[in-house]
Amino acid sequence: MAKEVKSVEYGLEKIFEGAQDFLPLLGTDYVEFYVGNAKQAAHYYKTAFGFQSCAYSGLETGVRDKVSYVLKQDKIRLVLTTALNSTSPIGEHVKKHGDGVKVIALWVDDAKSAWEETTKRGAKSFMEPTLERDENGEVVRAGIYTYGETVHIFVERKNYKGVFLPGFTEWICDYNPSPVGLKYIDHMVGNVGWGEMNTWVKWYESVMGFVNFLSFDDKTIHTEYSALMSKVMSNGNGRIKFPINEPAKGKKKSQIEEYIDFYEGGGCQHIAVATDNIIETVKQLRARGVEFLSAPPHTYYQEIPNRLGEHMKMMKEDIAELEKLAILVDADEEGYLLQIFTKPVEDRPTLFYEIIQRMGAKGFGAGNFKALFESIEREQEKRGTL
Repeated sequence: MAKEVKSVEYGLEKIFEGAQDFLPLLGTDYVEFYVGNAKQAAHYYKTAFGFQSCAYSGLETGVRDKVSYVLKQDKIRLVLTTALNSTSPIGEHVKKHGDGVKVIALWVDDAKSAWEETTKRGAKSFMEPTLERDENGEVVRAGIYTYGETVHIFVERKNYKGVFLPGFTEWICDYNPSPVGLKYIDHMVGNVGWGEMNTWVKWYESVMGFVNFLSFDDKTIHTEYSALMSKVMSNGNGRIKFPINEPAKGKKKSQIEEYIDFYEGGGCQHIAVATDNIIETVKQLRARGVEFLSAPPHTYYQEIPNRLGEHMKMMKEDIAELEKLAILVDADEEGYLLQIFTKPVEDRPTLFYEIIQRMGAKGFGAGNFKALFESIEREQEKRGTL
């Protein structure tokens, strides 16, 4: 297996022993995309990924400048938002970046405290603490900017019983294809420009109290043609993990450079969603039209027993079936994991998804990097962007 450089031990709960975590995070509350047509995007996520109708906000609820559809699958909430006029900053965001992640919302007990603690440590405010109320209770939200034009919004909802947020109504729809087994967001990856990775690593450390618990340099993440560097940031309880990537010099253009060119700046490159049965999840996704990266060579699957070592004893999946579905396998000291990556889900080669099943492993598939990036390069070559 490829080497993962540990900055601290995997046991993240030990990091803050004896210290006060000034920004306790309970989990990912929602991810909001700014898109060109939220109605059609919502249909895609329902049809292809098995999300269910949850909540709606728009003209019918008294909102005049934007419309939002909320979709849910287990613990995952996606919000798809579109501008309703040409002067909206939402429309300007889509014009520049294409459809993409604008908000990574974090669930907290005290949004005002989270905003105060981060802004006094240097964060740029996106949204001051705001109390939102309706007949179902109240929510407090506040936000800060992170890399690119992406923002973190802190959501305090302990006094709210509604379907999503004040201003939203339940979205009732006859069309709700069955879920595909997606459980929760495992991690979200950000791409930043040349030489910016360490700047944002320090930002997450000083502003949000995160730690860098894994690092990968261009000696680990490279192919014959391209390379990149990555550092994984995590909060104290390990519920929020943000790998941050930057390009590294190679013979040709890396996937990070391609992303930044087409997204026109830093942003969220991919969202990793967890499943308890990756084989069944991937079968369903493929049947619904989701496109994945091509499989590595047959030799990759022949070498799995050697790469997994003692973890091979606990592996229940059939290697031939994994190869048929192009699912990748890797291991670390704690166990093994299975993962697969979609092709970009939009016309711009920017955002894509990772489907991951962890069987004890806490890493990010370092042993798969070469096979994965060679597969990405094959797609780049087709696009003429390698």
